[in-house]
Amino acid sequence: MQGTFGCLFLWAKPMNENEYKQAVSDLTKATEQVKAFAETAKTELKNLGEVTKETKASADKALTEMNVLAARLTDLEQKGARGHGHEQQANLSIGQRFIQSDEVKSVMERGSNWKGTLQIEVKNITSASSTGASGTTGLVVADRQPQIIQVPNRQLVIRDLLMPGNTSSGSIDYVQETGFTNNAGFVAENPSAPKPQSDIAFALQNLPIRTVAHWVMASKQILADAPMLQSYIDGRLRYGLAFKEDDALLNGDGSGVSIKGLMASSTAYKQPVGVLVKNETMIDRLRLAMLQTTLAEYPATGHILNPTDWASITLTKDAQLRYVFANPLGLNGAVLWGLPVAESLAMGQGKFMTGAFRLAAQIFDREDATVTISTEDRDNFVKNMVTVLAEERLALAIYRPEALINGSFSDLTTTASTGGTGG
Repeated sequence: MQGTFGCLFLWAKPMNENEYKQAVSDLTKATEQVKAFAETAKTELKNLGEVTKETKASADKALTEMNVLAARLTDLEQKGARGHGHEQQANLSIGQRFIQSDEVKSVMERGSNWKGTLQIEVKNITSASSTGASGTTGLVVADRQPQIIQVPNRQLVIRDLLMPGNTSSGSIDYVQETGFTNNAGFVAENPSAPKPQSDIAFALQNLPIRTVAHWVMASKQILADAPMLQSYIDGRLRYGLAFKEDDALLNGDGSGVSIKGLMASSTAYKQPVGVLVKNETMIDRLRLAMLQTTLAEYPATGHILNPTDWASITLTKDAQLRYVFANPLGLNGAVLWGLPVAESLAMGQGKFMTGAFRLAAQIFDREDATVTISTEDRDNFVKNMVTVLAEERLALAIYRPEALINGSFSDLTTTASTGGTGG
């Protein structure tokens, strides 16, 4: 038996060593690349006051590649430990020792100077944070998969509908026309009375820049020992900001320090005078909302609907159970009355918005979403904890409320539904 194990060990060792050497080489190169981007970011911060988007994107990509390579190296060593029966290697792999080296830690732990553009529960993230039982024993090491299975992310669409903008100030001022008395008329060549006078009134509007932020606590050791977790935290925090932003851009009420969104700033739906509609459906109402914006001289460019309402509309059938306008086998996009439909879970079921979005409103970004790690928060330093903070600053200017129509389907007696009859 002894000889058999010895032969197996000698046969497997060269192949594993080659894999280890290649993995270590690849990880070393990736680490050097991350360090190079860190130096570039430091230089840009010093000279420009911010890190360029290109550098942020390249640094994020390099960091992700380094995390993948580190996970691969750890996996190789764990598999080698299971094959050779080395219990000590199972406790601390080559990949883990490499990640914990001073060189890698200097890259991953740049303190309060580290910044990047990357929602999890607000609780401390430590080595003991994970729950559940592991199958690892003293003789058998569980095959730990490196990735984290996260919950699904909502599709965020509201920002893409609006006109983009940037500012370096703490507030936005814009002049809005509040009234126009048009007295233009025909006059004689030599009028005996003064020519008619018109009048235009303006008002100055001011919008303060608002901040969206949240944070989590994590132990310094867990971020150093599991660099992939740091990237994951950054990504989830940044998504949390985008999620809140998407909802506020549509539904914000403007109270306190929040922004006033599209629904609160828009014009309520009112059926235009002179239009006769029998058995009005959801499809009819959206067409009438388009007419309302046209009569206000702001032709609509799109609709925002809850996915459930859009499904009800697309499933509308005639008396012969034929779809009114949808083609189940087609690949057409979400379009109604010639305008694109944006499906958003931020829009409440039974409600809608139709409007000229880019003409009506504009987002002003003061600071893009950033993630900052700091040990200088309360007693973090003595507890080996770090605070991971994500925040962004923005304002939403509504230039033309008449160009945005908000309405409801709740009062319709006939709605678009499977087996129903379109109006």
